Amino acid sequence: MRYLFIDQKYTVRSLISINNSNENRFSNPTGSPVRKGGSKDFLKFVFSSMFKKYKDGFPKDHVLEKQQALEQLNKANNYSITWLGHAAFLIKLNDYFIVTDPFLSKNAGPGFLGPKREISSPLDLSELPKIDMIIISHNHYDHLDSKVIKDFPNKEDIKVIVPLGLSSFFIKRGFSNVTEMNWWQEINIDDITIGCLPCVHFSGRGLFDGNKTLWASFSIKDKNKKIWFSGDTAFGEVFKEIGKKEEYFDLALIGIGAYEPRDFMCSVHATPEEAIQIARDIKATKTIGMHWGTIRLTPEPFFEPPKRFKQAAEDQKYGQENALILKVGETIGI
Repeated sequence: MRYLFIDQKYTVRSLISINNSNENRFSNPTGSPVRKGGSKDFLKFVFSSMFKKYKDGFPKDHVLEKQQALEQLNKANNYSITWLGHAAFLIKLNDYFIVTDPFLSKNAGPGFLGPKREISSPLDLSELPKIDMIIISHNHYDHLDSKVIKDFPNKEDIKVIVPLGLSSFFIKRGFSNVTEMNWWQEINIDDITIGCLPCVHFSGRGLFDGNKTLWASFSIKDKNKKIWFSGDTAFGEVFKEIGKKEEYFDLALIGIGAYEPRDFMCSVHATPEEAIQIARDIKATKTIGMHWGTIRLTPEPFFEPPKRFKQAAEDQKYGQENALILKVGETIGI
């Protein structure tokens, strides 16, 4: 188990002893789904997706106008959350501002390569309040955006929380207060408790670094609110364990998109129906569906995920009113 923290006043606590690595590569929790098909099939899918043309678009009101987004943000109460698109959220806990997976660039990849954003966030980095903390779930390009990370102001004041293996990425870009965490570790920073928890996914930014850094979900709590950020995840039995140990969440942020074809994606991303089951397993009162409607990663219709998400909430008796779909740039109270 390895962690790094530059500022020694913070102590990382291990809640459970865990061995989730083998030969310097990390692995998913026991019993997690396994991808069907070989590497050649997967590469064929990726290559064909790069050149596929899609006709479905999105309604204009899917993204708030900049002025409306700024007004909502400025009028927000002490506990609020703003969707910046994909898995990027601005979380406000009593005037403490946390950003998750701030992917705001035009494409998800090195340089000009990679999938392009279908829509832009109405709020850019310069329009956000001063950020106190950044939480990164894993190193995929649509979650760890090097262009945005490089441009963050006030780097010396920002606390950065990352899974094992990612501290050097931030230190090289000017951050000095970086904490690496393993699953089932917890840390208290500025009256905020961050828990690093398991999820079902993988990592890698190139051809030879697969699973050499950890992927994770996170609990975020203060004395009044408790939130779960799924990062990228497929469905798995591990979420029942999280629910048992964490007992409850006021709000969960769970991916509901990029799930087709299931042969490949069953071990990578949850379906909308599985997202509702995850919310139930971790005992979340309300859930925001994320990781959809921003960048096209897989071939399902662009607006299929929220429809299935709402229907699943009704079918599983979770309650459609508890399965929340936001517009990009929208701010709501927690």
